[in-house]
Amino acid sequence: MSFYLLVDFGSTYTKISLIDIDNGRLFERVNAHTSISVGVDKGFEEALKKLDEKVNLDKIEIKEVLACSSAYGGLKMIGIGITPEYTTEAAKRALVGAGARLIKAYTYYLNDEDVEEIKNLNPDIILLTGGADGGNKDYIIKNAEKLKNLEDISLVIAGNSSAREEIEEVLKDGKTKYIFAENLMPDVNRFTPEDAKEKIRKIFMEKITHAKGMDKIDMIKDRVLMPTPTAVLKAAELMALGTEKYEGFGDLIVVDIGGATTDIHSVSDPHKEEKNILEGLRESFLKRTVEGDMGMRYSALSAYENYKEGFLFCEYTEEEIIEKCKKRQENPEIIFEDEDELKFDTIIGENCVRVSINRHAGSLRTGYLDGHYVDYQDGKDLRFVKKVIGTGGVIINNKNPKNILEKIKFREKNKLVPENPSYFSDEKYILSHIGLLSTIDRHLAFKVLSENLKPLA
Repeated sequence: MSFYLLVDFGSTYTKISLIDIDNGRLFERVNAHTSISVGVDKGFEEALKKLDEKVNLDKIEIKEVLACSSAYGGLKMIGIGITPEYTTEAAKRALVGAGARLIKAYTYYLNDEDVEEIKNLNPDIILLTGGADGGNKDYIIKNAEKLKNLEDISLVIAGNSSAREEIEEVLKDGKTKYIFAENLMPDVNRFTPEDAKEKIRKIFMEKITHAKGMDKIDMIKDRVLMPTPTAVLKAAELMALGTEKYEGFGDLIVVDIGGATTDIHSVSDPHKEEKNILEGLRESFLKRTVEGDMGMRYSALSAYENYKEGFLFCEYTEEEIIEKCKKRQENPEIIFEDEDELKFDTIIGENCVRVSINRHAGSLRTGYLDGHYVDYQDGKDLRFVKKVIGTGGVIINNKNPKNILEKIKFREKNKLVPENPSYFSDEKYILSHIGLLSTIDRHLAFKVLSENLKPLA
């Protein structure tokens, strides 16, 4: 028998799946705590030991080892552009699958206070945009001048390509490490994020390979293919589209509730209603958003503060809620067993879903045009998505995960959220592994995933 060994180095857990190639199935799965401070090799060794105790690795053939990682933690990125209505959205779309998250956006000209704030925010990456090709060059050149002496930050420049020579002249004697990418918006309403996305992904991969302890794992060297979010997005795309052999699920959403963030991955036609008049940037079939203030542990307090209404009908006082949230932030590796704390985890998880889906979804407004009322759509229409897959500890370990996922139907005013989907749980926690497997065998990846998704009645 031959096997694929698939590894996901997470910020909390290191997860390993063993795939039986001959019989096309998930053979075994184990996990162990990841310790970023001690070294990711320790969590890997513990997980591998657990696997060895179950299957005796010396007696089986490992045909291929593949890995993904978010053990370094999601890269923090700042976006800088000209117009408020486009800068944030363009930056977010450049991040899809790239392994980073947007923490702030700046527009127009940077001032000294902005630069000081950027230093304090300590981002890993700054995405500098602005100007259509052949258009305004002044903004991006002057903003580059402000950013020329930022150490330990990677500057990705994806603006007016005709300004490159001037920007190069400004930056060449500075301290900031920089790289050019194709213009994110070479023309009005034409968005080309792929090159910038690839540059960001490469920076993330460099960080991954330098995560403490990674260089000690001989089995993994040169086997880390992608960031974990990219792997999950690949799995979502595979589920939706299927393969030549297996029919896909159709339009779907993956909700990944983690300790620090809640990620929403949607694979769907963004503009189902052709009669709607589209505003803003055109949406993509694949979309991922990362809410860095909505999480179960590191972001527990902000998950409460961002939507206190979600806690209105719980039995706790505001002081008790804040105390419980702080307990989680101060002890992010804590795993609760008593019913009261598990119930509170569920409340946080529900809030994460409510807020995150409404940020991910587009909106609809009614206007008047040429003597008729018309509907204007801004963002992605998710109303017709029929399948929602939940993953993350609060989903997988919950007695009734459907109650959490059903909050995806919670609609803020005019938001285009799913209306009547069915729900599934990634109960084996293998979505990232499936994304890895899809790079070498899409049929096997789809088969294994479809056999291990749990429908939630």
